[in-house]
Amino acid sequence: MKINQYIDHTNLKPTATKNDIIKLCNEAKDHNFYAVCVNGSHVKTAKKSLGTTSVKIAAVIGFPLGAMSTETKVFEAKQAVMDGADEIDMVIHIGKLLEGNHQYVETEISKIKKAIGNKVLKVILENCYLTSGLIKQASELAVNAKADFIKTSTGFGTGGATAEDILLMKEIVDNQIQIKAAGGIKDLKTAKKFIHFGASRLGTSSGVALATEGVSFKNEY
Repeated sequence: MKINQYIDHTNLKPTATKNDIIKLCNEAKDHNFYAVCVNGSHVKTAKKSLGTTSVKIAAVIGFPLGAMSTETKVFEAKQAVMDGADEIDMVIHIGKLLEGNHQYVETEISKIKKAIGNKVLKVILENCYLTSGLIKQASELAVNAKADFIKTSTGFGTGGATAEDILLMKEIVDNQIQIKAAGGIKDLKTAKKFIHFGASRLGTSSGVALATEGVSFKNEY
């Protein structure tokens, strides 16, 4: 399978301009990436730039801290879908998880999934702040709330995706939902490792480099 179809080509920088997003989308079209991933204010630009191509649009919600109110996240998600997003990547309320308010986290995920209907929901756990036990718990909450993916990281925390975390997440979800690895994926070797351990999508700003390094690959692990 070609590496490009694993890639969510990403630009979530606070400095991203309209021209940067257009460039991102042109690269996604040129390399036939699965999706672009952008902040909500850029969804309309991405939609116009991508036109009728097969490249999907993922919008981040509650990004990157996750500490917004549920109502704010729901509104943000609905607006992104109205503007043309096919997928929503939401950050959980990390503080609520840490204080043991698991019901809050599950309910929030469920409300956002309900709000976006048949659009894909990816739940960002931000594993760098969590123990193994909390990664397991958060993964279970996302499954219970009918999310489509769990995602390792925002890329803006203290650490990104690790093979150990992906293996742990895979063990918990047991193919009930998919896994997206994000944060620190800058070369083909890392990308291949994460796919081998269970990731079916990769969030990276290095998509062009990955696509250039290897058009297709074999499982070498």
